[in-house]
Amino acid sequence: MVVFFDGVCNLCQSSVRYLIKHDKKKVLKFASLQGEYAKKTLNAEHLKNLESLLFFNKKTLYKKSDAVLELCKILGGWHNLLLVSYIIPKVIRNILYDLVAQNRYRWFGQQEHCMRPSEDLKSRFLE
Repeated sequence: MVVFFDGVCNLCQSSVRYLIKHDKKKVLKFASLQGEYAKKTLNAEHLKNLESLLFFNKKTLYKKSDAVLELCKILGGWHNLLLVSYIIPKVIRNILYDLVAQNRYRWFGQQEHCMRPSEDLKSRFLE
């Protein structure tokens, strides 16, 4: 299972750190949308839109709010409470997602380079 993220976005990097901390079974791998793995795996449409977190669970590629909610299922525990968000129509969930995504650099900042994992986390990142 792979989480594709914008490697220079501070919000995205914080989200990846959060996922790593709470992924008790260590089933998630991570790949920057700017990296080689993403270029080999995703189509051009997905690569040109860096405003969406993508989650691939071996069968389905989830985008935007669906990706977030699927990740909540993986994390389990109290994160399952967020699954109540499925009652909100997808179009509304994605409008809210897009609002944050379009303003993430302004609100949270960005880095000049993609996130570099520490040595102990390298095996969870795909280049």
